[in-house]
Amino acid sequence: MGDILIVDDERDIRELIGDILEDEGFTTRLAGNSGEAMAEINGEPPALIILDIWLKDSKMDGIDILKTVKRDNPDIPVVIISGHGNIEIAVAAIKQGAYDFIEKPFNIDQLLVVIRRAMETARLRRENHSLKRRETQAAEMIGDSHAFRALASQLDKVTRSNGRVMLTGPAGAGKEVAARYIHARSNRAQGPFITVNCAGVTPETMEETLFGRETAERGVEPGLLEQGHGGIVYFDEVADMPHGTQSKILRVLVDQQFQRVGGSDKVRVDLRVISSTNRDLEAEIAAGRFRQELFHRLNVVPIAVPSLEDRRDDIPRLARHFVEQCHKTQGLPMREFSEDAVALLQTMVWPGNVRQLKNLVERVLILGEGSDDIEARELPQDGPRDTEEGRVVLSGTLATLPLREAREAFEREYLLTQINRFGGNISRTASFVGMERSALHRKLKSLGVVTSAKGGARLAQVDEEEDEAERQVG
Repeated sequence: MGDILIVDDERDIRELIGDILEDEGFTTRLAGNSGEAMAEINGEPPALIILDIWLKDSKMDGIDILKTVKRDNPDIPVVIISGHGNIEIAVAAIKQGAYDFIEKPFNIDQLLVVIRRAMETARLRRENHSLKRRETQAAEMIGDSHAFRALASQLDKVTRSNGRVMLTGPAGAGKEVAARYIHARSNRAQGPFITVNCAGVTPETMEETLFGRETAERGVEPGLLEQGHGGIVYFDEVADMPHGTQSKILRVLVDQQFQRVGGSDKVRVDLRVISSTNRDLEAEIAAGRFRQELFHRLNVVPIAVPSLEDRRDDIPRLARHFVEQCHKTQGLPMREFSEDAVALLQTMVWPGNVRQLKNLVERVLILGEGSDDIEARELPQDGPRDTEEGRVVLSGTLATLPLREAREAFEREYLLTQINRFGGNISRTASFVGMERSALHRKLKSLGVVTSAKGGARLAQVDEEEDEAERQVG
């Protein structure tokens, strides 16, 4: 049923409690002073501690032991007992994190009720942590593109270390998913994963949110750092952290301890920190908005998370994954994407990246047309688009051009889109558009489109402008 440590300087009391609890099916251990108690706790943490306030011939009293337990093993419930009880001691014990306070001489039935409630509360807390860990492990990284494989390879290299990681990349690219990937495969996977939304917490409440607080009315209220003890704390969009808080976080990273707001005791934590940002932190440092020392502490292992633009080959697989996810979580219909719909998804612009793709899939399923394949007409389209009568509606700019210029503008944009869709692969582009490879090369040259070694295409006039600028400088 559980292992209970009984700490009391009166031998008769601790043995009496031990005998009663063992009759109830509990396993017990006994300690007569603070030295014996701390040896038992450090050797193998018990499921619950019954702790006397006053301990003769001990270096630590019950309150000191309670503080230490709650600092190093915050999940262990502690029931305080005392023959000298009063309301001040009770308030002090509860403030330091005790589950309950019972005054001697106590009623055995009352003690058993308190113990069972405390054990049940601890069990529910462990189950809650377990469920959170499952959610973390369920956060999948989906993809097979070159950019995705390079990212996964970098993440795999840091999972087993304790080094701090800085994830950079545009909003919606999947930085938190990458952080959860590290956590689920690290030696801290059994510990919590705590997200600190730096942009979502006001500067006035940031320190209480991070460090917790202590008040006479509410006792100890642990902050996010304390909740993350033994696991990973993820600073989402760390550039938005208030400047004043940055110096205190820097101190935590150095000392692995801090004080709660309103408290005087040091709280020691064992944390691994992962951060993310979509900003240029060096520019933020130059502008005086981010502390350089904190940047160097957080940026031990920098990893760039690619945008969806850089991994278009993953779009079909990601879209199918989001359909399955919406089906499981919301009961939305399972639908496949038609070839035309997939092609359109791969040519679209995604400023919101993977998050935008997920939202689009959900919207299409909610507003969808039955259970048949998702057609291209169900997706948002920019520029020329088909009407129900089979006509093509032109964008305003294209409609004002002479035929030859309009045709060239359309072909140029169309081929740019297709080349970027296929990651700069000319052979695949030529096959899709129905042209010979050599003919496509000639067409691209005539339209002023150049391909780059990095994969992708751009207008030749950009290069010409750069050359002209260089000539002027020369």
